[in-house]
Amino acid sequence: MNQDLLVATLQKVSSGGDIGLPELIGAAGRLADSGQAAQAIQLYRMWLNANGEHPQRFVAQFNGAVLASQTGDVATARQLLEAALAVNPDFLPGYINLGGVLEKSGAAAAGLEQWNAVLARLAPITGQAVQYKLAALKQIARVQGEQQNPAAAEEAMAESLDINPHQREVIEQYVAVRMAQCKWPVAAPRESLSRREMVGAMHPLSMAVYTDDPLLQLAAAAHYVETSIREEPGEAADRRHAPVDLKGRRLRVGYVSSDLRDHAVGYLMAEVFALHDREKIEVFAYYCGIPDPTGLQARLKPTIEHWRDIRELDDAAAAKLIAEDEIDILVDVNGHTRDSRTAIFARRPAPIQVNWLGFPGTMGSPYHHYIIGDDWITPPGSEAYYSEEVVRLPCYQPNDRKRVVDPTRPTRANAGLPEDAFVFCCFNGSQKISRFTFERWLKILKAVPGSVLWLLASTPETHERLWAFAEANGVERARLVFAPKLANAYHLARYPLADLFLDTSPYGAHTTASDALWMGVPMITISGRAFASRVCGSLVRAAGLPELVVENEEDYIALAMALASDRPRLAELRARLQRGRDSCDLFNMEKLVTRLEGLYGQMVADHQSGRLPAPDLTNLAAYMAAGLDIDHEAEDLMLRADYAELYRAALARRHLVRPLQPDGRLWTGEAAANDAAKARSRRPRAS
Repeated sequence: MNQDLLVATLQKVSSGGDIGLPELIGAAGRLADSGQAAQAIQLYRMWLNANGEHPQRFVAQFNGAVLASQTGDVATARQLLEAALAVNPDFLPGYINLGGVLEKSGAAAAGLEQWNAVLARLAPITGQAVQYKLAALKQIARVQGEQQNPAAAEEAMAESLDINPHQREVIEQYVAVRMAQCKWPVAAPRESLSRREMVGAMHPLSMAVYTDDPLLQLAAAAHYVETSIREEPGEAADRRHAPVDLKGRRLRVGYVSSDLRDHAVGYLMAEVFALHDREKIEVFAYYCGIPDPTGLQARLKPTIEHWRDIRELDDAAAAKLIAEDEIDILVDVNGHTRDSRTAIFARRPAPIQVNWLGFPGTMGSPYHHYIIGDDWITPPGSEAYYSEEVVRLPCYQPNDRKRVVDPTRPTRANAGLPEDAFVFCCFNGSQKISRFTFERWLKILKAVPGSVLWLLASTPETHERLWAFAEANGVERARLVFAPKLANAYHLARYPLADLFLDTSPYGAHTTASDALWMGVPMITISGRAFASRVCGSLVRAAGLPELVVENEEDYIALAMALASDRPRLAELRARLQRGRDSCDLFNMEKLVTRLEGLYGQMVADHQSGRLPAPDLTNLAAYMAAGLDIDHEAEDLMLRADYAELYRAALARRHLVRPLQPDGRLWTGEAAANDAAKARSRRPRAS
């Protein structure tokens, strides 16, 4: 809309000229689309002043509020929405938006009141009413979750799913909130939603917590990418075929992350950037997280040559920026985690794209070429579990040797722990505590009289649920002690009060393991098949305690019992951790970064010779179907020795109905030929 037309419209309104609501909305919309939101709001205000008795003025008030909210003017948005609801108290979108505006202004409780008002006014059952109710329930669930009220969030999501069970995003959050509350079984079927449907809609991160089934994790990641990522062609930003010619210049490496701030991943990466060889590597960071100017970013930014804030850029604009920087290797440090920007990678703004660190597993995408692991997490023979080509560091996880530890060390009495008891601990988040893990812990507590288990605090309801489960299994509730959440420096200082860390499975400790080992606390872990279930084993081995990494439940329980009864051996393990801290692979960041740069060099060589790997997504729908047929909460799949055979049998059954092409995983050409031979042998012979 040009300026002359704007002036003419304003003059028409101010002079009392007859401008209808549709004409007003159209004019304001063109203004907003051309970047003139403030003028559009001004237009709505002038029209409202001239049409104070118009029966549909609430529509203009609502539209003006939407624009004000988009520009960050929450005060104006609130005033206009309250005025709209005064005109039409039955206008449900007004309540929904007013709730959001109140939340933005810091009045989350008042926002919840607005969304509950929507529910109270929805007696008539119409398609539109249902959509309004779902919108209100979604907002209630989101805010209750953010305010650490998971039970209320779950209740809102359950009601939403009973109305419409096909909301993938709601299922994702519903499963996650049940995991955080230790509600077992996590995927308990609902009247409108089967276990299979619920597991099939899990977020990839929840799937890594749910089961040690790397083939299902791969298939689920690929399904998520295909159905939930807005994949668009990169067009001018597509540099997949761009040459990587390093004559006369350095290799350009870009890291995309929302977590380069006071976040676990941010601290893991804290030393990496400064240790890059600046004569060989030009470092770019593309930050897509929340503003954090005074936290860890103040330390990180001086170590990064080119810091690009892309939070406010859409995927196309961010990909264009990366392409203009002519990045050679683009590293996804988010993966399938919160605030990720996977759609940027779909546009292929760099010729080489890598999955590392942020997400413990495969991306399942057609545009991530490599995944970085190590010899323990991704051992030879496990390549079938990844869509990317596996490359390996000495230890996949970097660490921050400059982490701050409070100098004041608390006593056991300060922490509410018995002075003379053997203290097992686990400071992993409650979402990682599976029923199988908790049952192992209870067996250990029963076998070690007087011992206690020190866990990171969750919600009072979750504590009560765990206490009740323990009592039902013969363990007094007093033997579960919950540690309140503290700032990291104080949290690290209390670690040495524990005697032994017991890891969770199938999703073990990552940053938490590094913290425990840095503070000299030995830890026992079971390594399964999947990436997330093997990280802790890698870290413990890299810290110099390989004998504490086991492969089955019996050894895990036996080792915990043995160490609890052998204080001298435990003291020797602690001493080894302290002695090796400055030399072990876990904390040798110079070695890690040097080897990382070596991997980047291999990737460039692959690209230059035409050997860049192509992600393999063959038959993943069939693997997904096979995996969903397994009830992962009925038995611990990590302990099954016939894992591969279980899948091969399921694939063979599916092949009889819908023939499968050979793939590079379990359904090989040989497997297909054997199945065909078996089918021929079953055919009746002519007499």
